[in-house]
Amino acid sequence: MKKVFIKLIKLLGYELIDQNRFVSPTLKKELNEDLSIINQKSIVLPLGEVKITKKIKSVLIIFRTNTDVDIWDQNKKRLFEKPKIEYSLRALNSLIKSITFSKTKYPNIKFKTIIVDDKSKEENLNKLKKLINGSGLDISINLLNHEKYKDKIKQQKNNQTFSNLASLLQSFELGKEHGKDLVFFVEDDYLHFEPMMEEMIASYERIASQVNKDIFMCPADYPYLYMSNEKTNILIGNKRHWRTINQTLCTFMTTKSLIDKYWDNFYNNCLDRNEPFEKYLNEIYTKEFCISPLKSLSLHLTNVNSSYGLSPFINFKKLWEENEY
Repeated sequence: MKKVFIKLIKLLGYELIDQNRFVSPTLKKELNEDLSIINQKSIVLPLGEVKITKKIKSVLIIFRTNTDVDIWDQNKKRLFEKPKIEYSLRALNSLIKSITFSKTKYPNIKFKTIIVDDKSKEENLNKLKKLINGSGLDISINLLNHEKYKDKIKQQKNNQTFSNLASLLQSFELGKEHGKDLVFFVEDDYLHFEPMMEEMIASYERIASQVNKDIFMCPADYPYLYMSNEKTNILIGNKRHWRTINQTLCTFMTTKSLIDKYWDNFYNNCLDRNEPFEKYLNEIYTKEFCISPLKSLSLHLTNVNSSYGLSPFINFKKLWEENEY
């Protein structure tokens, strides 16, 4: 009778919880395991189930690299004060780890990574290629075409700023051209925790399905978000809390449909050095949901005193050492 009852409950689309034995007979899992099923349902105890309507089949990652410039438009040193190539390699290594981890959880989701590289020396480019070749992932390198953007981007005070704007515009264009579902724009000075990609995808599906609209997601919990007394909403993701925000830097995830919808904002953000730099991107967040995790899934490795850098309550040195390549 018990087996028949369990089968009937599953046919009706429900799940059973046995709190005495701390298991779910219908899911055949202990309650401390991941109870969600990607592209079907998100289950968080004790909040129950969310039916997934915003399903993900592919993730396009656009990874921007500049392996020579320490911090553009600044003379400051980054945390640990290493050559820039060291940050690029560790950032890419952590991203590869996170994608690989996510692929084991979600084998039916297609991952593709395009690297937009800004004039790396051959020695540095070969180091990136060696890391890519050993990853077993779909990763290609797209060299930044400076000439293409000389007549589009306004003349800047220095070549670094122009290159940064051109790199960003080329990344956005690639996302618009090749993206299908989720598109993740990420810079080469972020270290990622291994579950980052899994949590971003699963939390996107849950939260976007709940609010019934596509959303923006930032993987980092920036310190500057706590420097003004702004109201925020707290949401439940896959395995952590998320908060609504109205600002990001240039590392964020969204959907192809939102890129198309706000293409003028994406494009205009790259035509000149704005104040703040992400001015036109931030305008979008007055109309659309944008969220960041509590606590952080990624670490922005800037100067230790930067309000746009190190996320609170993270073991910075441990994450840095884990991603040595």
